[in-house]
Amino acid sequence: MRPEKRQAFTLVELMVVILILGALTAIAVPRITGGSFNAGVNACRNNVDIINSQIELYHSRTGTWPLDLEKVTKDPNYFPDGPPECPFSTPYILVKTDGKNRVPDHNHLDKKEVKKMPIFLIWLLELLSKLK
Repeated sequence: MRPEKRQAFTLVELMVVILILGALTAIAVPRITGGSFNAGVNACRNNVDIINSQIELYHSRTGTWPLDLEKVTKDPNYFPDGPPECPFSTPYILVKTDGKNRVPDHNHLDKKEVKKMPIFLIWLLELLSKLK
């Protein structure tokens, strides 16, 4: 007797492949979404540093601290490409501290809190913050 040729996969083989792909997705997706959130937090911190540097430059040129943030951010001498924007659409606020006007760091979600949250909730929070 001659064995028959197989022309398709069995249901068990398909289920094993689906389980392996599901496990790989469960490992990869949290790392990818967490990385984009961390990149946004780092970009926001860099923006705050740049704005504060330009505020100090404004002070060294004029001898006074700006009373509102738009004096610096709308001036093409300080930001020729336009003012930097927070990746999470949180507005930057000018605060007077120690006799200087500065932009404080934003209070975005802590990294530990993000790791505890389900991915869809992180995505939803990011979406809601963009709609504000």
